[in-house]
Amino acid sequence: MLTQLQITSATPRAKPYNLPDGQGLVLVVQTSGSKLWRFRYRYAGRPKTLHIGPWPAKSLADAREKCREARKAIAAGLDPVLEKKRARITARFAVATTFKDVALEWVAKCEREGRAEITVDKIRWLLGMAYPLIGSHPIGSITPTEALSVLRKVEARGRYESARRMRSVLSRVFRYGIATARCDRDIAADLRGALTTPKTVHHAAITDPDEVGILLKTMDGYTGQAVTRMAMRLSPHLFVRPGELRQAEWGEIDVEKATWSIPAERMKMRRAHRVPLSRQVLAMIEELRKITGHRQHLFPCMGSPRRPMSENGVNQALRRLGYETGEMTAHGFRAMAATLLNEMGQWNPDAIERQLAHQEASSVRRAYARGEYWDERVAMMQHWSDYLDGLRDAAEAPRPPKISSGTPKARKSTKAGRPRGRPAR
Repeated sequence: MLTQLQITSATPRAKPYNLPDGQGLVLVVQTSGSKLWRFRYRYAGRPKTLHIGPWPAKSLADAREKCREARKAIAAGLDPVLEKKRARITARFAVATTFKDVALEWVAKCEREGRAEITVDKIRWLLGMAYPLIGSHPIGSITPTEALSVLRKVEARGRYESARRMRSVLSRVFRYGIATARCDRDIAADLRGALTTPKTVHHAAITDPDEVGILLKTMDGYTGQAVTRMAMRLSPHLFVRPGELRQAEWGEIDVEKATWSIPAERMKMRRAHRVPLSRQVLAMIEELRKITGHRQHLFPCMGSPRRPMSENGVNQALRRLGYETGEMTAHGFRAMAATLLNEMGQWNPDAIERQLAHQEASSVRRAYARGEYWDERVAMMQHWSDYLDGLRDAAEAPRPPKISSGTPKARKSTKAGRPRGRPAR
């Protein structure tokens, strides 16, 4: 066995050499003069070496203690080298153990995976409501009661859908914590039955042809921001989701092919989508190009032109025109198109669904129905723009200004259901 005197008096040589202490422990004297502890052993019939550390940072007693621990691990069927790697990984993740630390890591992972900006923003917003109550708690110590108190606080404001989505987000953070060795279980999963089930509320939409004509004529008279006006005018012709429209970029528009190509990362279903552009839409785009063609986005934010316009821009414009939230919404242009195109009876329902960028609910049907119906969609989108122009031109007059004491006229809405196809999203 080695003595302290032997260790201190060992001098470097032309080649590294070993000073054995016994039972596999050796001190390697390097040519530079540094001295390193190594434990040599056999595991599963193969020779292996465990690096314990340098002397004198690791004393002789420390090295022997590590050696004893390694032999115990081997006796238990464990590989000391592998266990050291596992401990190092665990220690690295253990530095950041609070709920907020883990949540921020998971959000960063969502961004790297290409989640849509609007989706990540909503996740941040939901987590922001959780941080004041549990953000500083070690994620492994949070109890179901504490997580429930976060959700109850949201429910107390009547935001049942937000509470439901927050539970889902919390659950995903806990699952990420499990995967990164910061907690043992997903406590949010236990809270599914504790929350109030929100009532399904469809996006309000005008689907009566005469009323659609009045809406279009009223929209033409909008006197607000030019960018907002163009976004509102294009909405019924394109009937994409509001977030997809407001984030449209000039580089995605191919005027020669009359196509708008939306990348997968901005689509709800994470599937690239193409929109045929009718003659009317191309004319409006060229009108818009004179206003924002030098920007990245078709509809830039007026106060911050490097960002797209506000998520509620079109909705706010509709309110200014006197249309209440329960009458018409920006998302309602999708329901309007889906309802009226299906009622025409001349278009394949699958072509309509493809244009809405819906995903077939049945996985079996989805596997076989892979056609894009592109030619039919091109013809359908031109017919749809012509149809809208006809409704607008046939309307006698735009909607008169709203009278505050009056009651909004009842309108046919998608709340009553659609004649064919899935509900518009």
